[in-house]
Amino acid sequence: METTDVRQWQYVPTNSPQPLPKTNYLVHENNLASITLAQQSLGEISLAELVDICSKGTVEGVQLSDYLNQNNQHPMAERKPILLLGELANPYQLGRLKLGAIPVFNVRISDICRTYADSLDNRMINPGIHHITIARTQGWWEVTHLAFATLPQIKQMIDWLSNHRKGDWRPIKLGEGSISLESNQHLSAPARESLNWDGKTETVSEKAPELTGPNFDIGEVIVPIHTKYGCYDSRGKIIRCAHVGQRDFHTNLFRRGSSKKWQDIITPKN
Repeated sequence: METTDVRQWQYVPTNSPQPLPKTNYLVHENNLASITLAQQSLGEISLAELVDICSKGTVEGVQLSDYLNQNNQHPMAERKPILLLGELANPYQLGRLKLGAIPVFNVRISDICRTYADSLDNRMINPGIHHITIARTQGWWEVTHLAFATLPQIKQMIDWLSNHRKGDWRPIKLGEGSISLESNQHLSAPARESLNWDGKTETVSEKAPELTGPNFDIGEVIVPIHTKYGCYDSRGKIIRCAHVGQRDFHTNLFRRGSSKKWQDIITPKN
């Protein structure tokens, strides 16, 4: 990815949040640039080690830690990891919030999935965009985005998701699932045909691909979840973003009043 202006990033609200970058990237002011990480060994790492790995990534030939320092931005040590599950991972939208520098990295989440919140945000288009929340699925994996942001930046992100209404969206830390750095930009989620439904829960029969990067404690990661309506309930099943796009979901599946409560689909960290 060449450095570009985020305002030129292809964006169609009805396809939200697609398209998303395939590489690790940095949004700063109106600039979008790729971040290159050195190849990493596998195994469990601490949050401090994760921060060190990401700090050593390069942006336009400059180490990320030096880039942040040269541009008077908060260092990585003062930032917290937060999952950007949907709209916030879109460079166009992230740039509009004018948060300052936000470095974003590709990660693989496992045993949890991205799914649509059972609500609509009509600020950008009518009838509205479905933002994305999280739910458990044993055996699942997919690629999403992990940002490093300061607490004020995170507060602004959550406030934007909630459209400045308290309580609709809430930052939590997860008590289930796992997460790792992912170097395979084209990793596919499990096929729809690999999902098994026993009338109560869905599991994945397909074997997960080998990890390509170190894993770390998901309980250290901030995750925005929708607390007012939870996620959409399709006759007991979850609609996964990896299988159904925004437009298809809204046109063919969504109807108000059918939702799973957030406490029933994910377990917060104690």
